[in-house]
Amino acid sequence: MFADYAKIIIKSGKGGDGCVSFRREKYVPNGGPDGGDGGNGGSIIFETDKGLNTLTDFRHRRKFAAKPGENGSKRNCHGKNGEDLVLKVPEGTIIRDAETGKVIADMSGENRRKVILPGGKGGLGNQHFATSTMQVPKYAQPGKEAIEIEVLLELKVIADVGLVGFPNAGKSTFLARVTNAQPKIANYPFTTLRPNLGVVDMEDGYGFVIADIPGLIEGASEGVGLGHEFLRHIERTKVIVHMVDAAGTEGRDPAADLYAVKQELNAYDPALLEKPQVIAANKMDAAAEDPDGIIQKLRGEFEKDGVKVFPISAVSGQGVQELLYHIRSLLEQCPKETVFYESEYDPSLHFFKDEPYTITRADDGAYVVEGPKIDKMLGYTNIDSEKGFLFFQKFLREQGILAELEKQGITEGDTVRMYGNEFDYYK
Repeated sequence: MFADYAKIIIKSGKGGDGCVSFRREKYVPNGGPDGGDGGNGGSIIFETDKGLNTLTDFRHRRKFAAKPGENGSKRNCHGKNGEDLVLKVPEGTIIRDAETGKVIADMSGENRRKVILPGGKGGLGNQHFATSTMQVPKYAQPGKEAIEIEVLLELKVIADVGLVGFPNAGKSTFLARVTNAQPKIANYPFTTLRPNLGVVDMEDGYGFVIADIPGLIEGASEGVGLGHEFLRHIERTKVIVHMVDAAGTEGRDPAADLYAVKQELNAYDPALLEKPQVIAANKMDAAAEDPDGIIQKLRGEFEKDGVKVFPISAVSGQGVQELLYHIRSLLEQCPKETVFYESEYDPSLHFFKDEPYTITRADDGAYVVEGPKIDKMLGYTNIDSEKGFLFFQKFLREQGILAELEKQGITEGDTVRMYGNEFDYYK
């Protein structure tokens, strides 16, 4: 099965913790602080690879994590930075936040390499906190936490022209005739299980990329059959070619098929029908009777809406050149740039923004403040020292916790309790 969709979990590396250490040498019994900084955590980076055309690598593995940074150590030794993790994807892959569906990055065009999750910054060692009045700082800065999110990977093929139509309309045969692509061709529904791409080279050096989008059926936009899995690949195309079995070799009404496919496109995304369109009335060499009458009927139905009808035979080549020249003229009127999806969400800006914490009142009237980030900061900070306590107070202020306590009515002298530690509140 063609892998054009995957859901994975990615995690950057945590920053290494700063070290609390003091020089202890034979003739320097009371040396100053020499705690080294922690190393930066590794980042999650996505990179396009022209050798890839599916997301198969993400089908059987769910979680990808970069390496954490090493902790700092004594003698001002800096922790080693964590190794980045580079994930290679086909060009045209869109990365979305799984929870919101917002676009994080579109790996297309010039966007070939993108840092999606930056690694946590390493914490500073205690040597950075020494001052003239505090020469023995017994605290260091913890490394920043890793970021872990679930993302959706969607591959939307990059082609100028998209071929759409019911199974066995002759799309694969047409693609094989006009390009160097070699799609599998057989008389079975859904023989094509992946979008096939090919390049049309015209005699004056003009060329364009054409994609055979797997066959649709009625209800595809609602998840019926396999066609709905490939509708996303039409979104980047500039021109849509409706391939139809005009001869009705399988007893189908070509006009009804065209209306059904247009209905599926409209149900999936009405903007698709705003793209330039053309109808390739295929298999005219197999028409049992009155081929001119079949074409006139189709032209009467659809050319009033500005959609031209071209009688062709993908097998014999009849009418194919005229169709290609018309497609070229439509492309020349389209914008040159590829459809690009702008970023709507930056995980590094949102991950810590809503770090949860709670403020409740105990039976004795104390304000109880709890939250994972507070718990971690208490574990890293020596609040028994004056400087360490000021450092912790700064953290509470930056997180908005002091402002929230005041909003809830705390007054001077009230007790604040945090994971077994009690403080008297003073402004």
